[in-house]
Amino acid sequence: MRATLSVGVLFGLIAAAAAAPVPKDDAPPPVTERHLKASLQNLKQLGLAFHSYHDITRVLPTNITDRNGKPLLSWRVAILPYLEEDRLYKQFKLEEPWDSEHNKKLIEKMPTVYAPIRVKAKAGETFYQVFYGKGALFRPAALPIIPGSVPDGTTRTAMVAEAAEPVVWTRPADIPFDHEKKDLPKLGGMFDGDFNVTLCDGSVIRVKKNANPAHLKHLIMPADGYVIDMEQLTNPRS
Repeated sequence: MRATLSVGVLFGLIAAAAAAPVPKDDAPPPVTERHLKASLQNLKQLGLAFHSYHDITRVLPTNITDRNGKPLLSWRVAILPYLEEDRLYKQFKLEEPWDSEHNKKLIEKMPTVYAPIRVKAKAGETFYQVFYGKGALFRPAALPIIPGSVPDGTTRTAMVAEAAEPVVWTRPADIPFDHEKKDLPKLGGMFDGDFNVTLCDGSVIRVKKNANPAHLKHLIMPADGYVIDMEQLTNPRS
């Protein structure tokens, strides 16, 4: 009887173990204030780089293109000298695309300011992106300037944000946006939907995942004439 009972108990334990969910080793840790502040500091640094670039060139950084306007390298490469990464910048062949035989070897040298916080991504990928497309500050052939391109105000217009999905940092790829479409792009890949945004004045705000979509859309658009209630973005009602 004892032997039979022991075998039954053993099989019961095996069955229970098989049915139990297996914890994911790659599951990100809980979001902490330390994580959020680390990304906030990265975005502040990017904001300073944008303004330093603007001070010298009189325009905000955009993707590096060929003579025909075809994007070759990301703005993330263009601002390297303003992130104290001159040496890395000079290693790029600016007349070649990001995935050329030469330039793709530099992907692994991604500066830490672009590195993901809390979550994992493939080597050389970043969540820091601009909104790009119809109605956004950054769009094809545009050379945005401050304050001329942001009549809605630099304190109420988005410049760099934390996207939902990462991209290779040297690739000219960003958050697609079209003001004529109802659906907004997904954001907040590092913090479960919450995300930080660098505004055009260089400051950084934290936007909650349940923020009013209409207010978020106005934040992305620099010249729609709408005065945003920033409280609806940073402290929305549940």
